[in-house]
Amino acid sequence: MSFSHPTRRSSSLVPSFAAALAVVVFAAACAPSTYQPTTSVNPTGNLSVIPPTPDPRVGLRGGAYDAAEAVWNLRVLSETRPSEKFAAGINSDLAFIGNYVFQGSFSGYQVWDISNPRQPVLKTGYVCPASQSDVSVYRNLLFVSGEDLGARLDCGTQGVKDTVSKDRLRGIRIFDISDINNPRNVGNVQTCRGSHTHSLLVDPKDPANVYVYVSGSSGVRSPNELAGCVKLSPDQDPNSALFRIEVIKVPLAHPEQAAIVTSPRIFTGLTAPARHGETALDIAEQKKEVEAAKARGAYTAVIFGQEQVAPDFFVAQQLKAIVQARGGTGAPTAADSATLRRELPGIVAKLIGEDPSAKPGPRPGPSQCHDITLYPAIGRAGGACGGYGLLLDISDPAHPVRLNAAADSNFSYWHSATFNNDGSKVLFSDEWGGGMQPKCRSTDPREWGADAIFTVSGTAMQFQSYYKLPAPQTKVENCVAHNGSLIPIPGRDIMAQAWYQGGISVFDWTDAAHPREIAFFDRGPADTTLKLSGSWSAYWYNGVIVSSEITRGLDVFELAPSAFVSQNEIDAAKTVRFDYYNTQGQQQFVWPPSFALARAYVDQLERSNGLAPSRISSVRQTLTTAEGGSANRQSALSALAAQLDADASASRDAAKVRALAAAVGNLAR
Repeated sequence: MSFSHPTRRSSSLVPSFAAALAVVVFAAACAPSTYQPTTSVNPTGNLSVIPPTPDPRVGLRGGAYDAAEAVWNLRVLSETRPSEKFAAGINSDLAFIGNYVFQGSFSGYQVWDISNPRQPVLKTGYVCPASQSDVSVYRNLLFVSGEDLGARLDCGTQGVKDTVSKDRLRGIRIFDISDINNPRNVGNVQTCRGSHTHSLLVDPKDPANVYVYVSGSSGVRSPNELAGCVKLSPDQDPNSALFRIEVIKVPLAHPEQAAIVTSPRIFTGLTAPARHGETALDIAEQKKEVEAAKARGAYTAVIFGQEQVAPDFFVAQQLKAIVQARGGTGAPTAADSATLRRELPGIVAKLIGEDPSAKPGPRPGPSQCHDITLYPAIGRAGGACGGYGLLLDISDPAHPVRLNAAADSNFSYWHSATFNNDGSKVLFSDEWGGGMQPKCRSTDPREWGADAIFTVSGTAMQFQSYYKLPAPQTKVENCVAHNGSLIPIPGRDIMAQAWYQGGISVFDWTDAAHPREIAFFDRGPADTTLKLSGSWSAYWYNGVIVSSEITRGLDVFELAPSAFVSQNEIDAAKTVRFDYYNTQGQQQFVWPPSFALARAYVDQLERSNGLAPSRISSVRQTLTTAEGGSANRQSALSALAAQLDADASASRDAAKVRALAAAVGNLAR
């Protein structure tokens, strides 16, 4: 769900100090705005049949709010800047309920009314600092993640100065949002490693409760702050807070009684997989950076065998801790600096999960997941867990069981997962570089920082292909695969996905071995130097695609008809409506009977040559006549459904013809 941050993903397998330990906040202006296109691929409204050449995303003019833009097969409905209190913050993930979008932020969260997606209206800007404020909603409850050391139970902005404090929040906040303008904190669940991300499971067998799966990735807190927190490895203490997730049970009638009910050890037996490291170009550039840093007296450390420069803010934090440990006050002394240089290798080793005293042999696998996508309709979950992609059985919500685990040396950090609608495929993303690095350059391997697509059969996962943003980005644009969701186009697997400053890519992975891009949106760089920005998440919700722009605010798009997606398919997708939507609590798409659904299947059969042109024309004419209110509508549709069933046996796309027959038959009822 986001880029690597010192207090929320310190033990990730991201081989970059800046990616694993640094956050750069890009200050933004605060006035609201509406879309004013500067560059458009389709300025006349004509729809491209093939991707435009040269790719207009390459070489876009940069700027905070005046960057040039490239759009293909999407329409930009609105671009809204963050509200004043959130202008200098970092926007994170999204959740939806009714007409509202909840946008997480390291400053708290904002609630937008998108009843009119062309003009979102801010309903609430709730200041409550924490990293990363991952959000989920259900009925009258909002759940918000907190992991960093400065997050407070009272949502104060002053931070937490003490090493051990009763004021610190690391876990899940629960808000009552019955009054959307005045959310109330009604519960908090503290965890030993905080909550980097979380996923909400609504179990159809348990209407009185919901379950929150918590993935915490920071260091284990002191037992003096939270009883029962153990830093030792499981082989040294079976109560270790490492190598596990937390499952919280939330009684809907009494959310204040929410509590951890299990801590499943879903990583047992996994060993560290092979890693690809960095490219030769990056290694050479890092060596130059390290030598220059050493010459000016900066601190460096070895991470995964490569020496890297420690960020200034990280050094300041460690020096402050050393001063406090000796009972001192004021600025660090030369002796404090010498102590840090001596102890830095051990500090970094603990942060990234390496044990210098470990015995020779296979290293242990991941000690946490980054993100878990729960799909209760099929009883499965996809765990993106550092070095592995896991397939989990969640039929018993409180006791998930690992069914399979996939490793891939092309992957650096398994970040998030998405199932297709019937659960026969799962897509994992790789956040190589942690979200802070430019990993979509022309020199970067196409298999690194990409999506990996698997087919799923029973408990087996079979790799099929990679998908990576096809447009090369510059060295000042952080870019890597990030959060996305399915678009409910019937009979197809189509997804919108965020790529940070790579923008948004919409791609079709119905053919798992040959995914292809069908639409995109991109802006030029946010600055002339590398600064964190871009699309954190891009999710379909009730007819629109909503993007959380890290520094620029909230963007809303709609899919435009093209040679790849017809208007009928888009109209059918818009018939799928949710009362609420949390992408990591994936819900199954169910299409109600509609003429749009039937016509969508007809368009697909025309595209695949699944029926002869004359048959396509005849079916369309029958549908048009029936929709027009003919006296024999029911009998005509029933007859058409029967004819299509008969057509299926001779079709090259028999399954789609049967789907069309079923859609027509449902219209006849």
